[in-house]
Amino acid sequence: MATSSPFVIVVGVDGSPESQAALDWGMQEARLRSGQVIVVASWQYPYITDAAGQAWDYTGFERDAQLILDGELRRVDDPAVPVTGRLVEGNAAAALVDASREADLLIVGSRGLGGFAGMLLGSVSSQLAHHSRCPLLIIRSGAEK
Repeated sequence: MATSSPFVIVVGVDGSPESQAALDWGMQEARLRSGQVIVVASWQYPYITDAAGQAWDYTGFERDAQLILDGELRRVDDPAVPVTGRLVEGNAAAALVDASREADLLIVGSRGLGGFAGMLLGSVSSQLAHHSRCPLLIIRSGAEK
C-alpha cells in the first residue's frame, strides 16, 4: 500500500494584516487537504546606516522577526493542522524561494504597492511570481477571507 506525503503549504509572514490573511488562508487550505503548514519569517541587516553613523541595535532585527513568528504560531495554533515555524536570516524573497522547493503551495500577502513605491521597495510577491518552485497564491490587500 502506497503512502502519500502530506500537502505542504509554506506561508511567509511579516506581521502585516496581509500576511495574517495569507496564514489564515494557508491554515484553511491545510485543513481541507489534510496538510501541514510551514510559517517562514525572515530578517536581515539594513544596507544603510543612520545619518550620524551610529551603530544599529542589530539584535533587534532578529528579535522582532522572532516575536512576529512566535505570535503568528500562537494565533493559528490548531491541533488538526501541523504547523512549524522557521526563522531565516536574509532577504524575504530568497528565503521563500528556498522554502518553496519543499512546498506544494506557497502563500504570501501583498500590500499592493505598485508604481513608484513598488519599484523603489521591490516586491517580494513579484520576485516569487518569477522564481517560486511551486504554485504561488498571493493574498492582496483587502482580500475577503
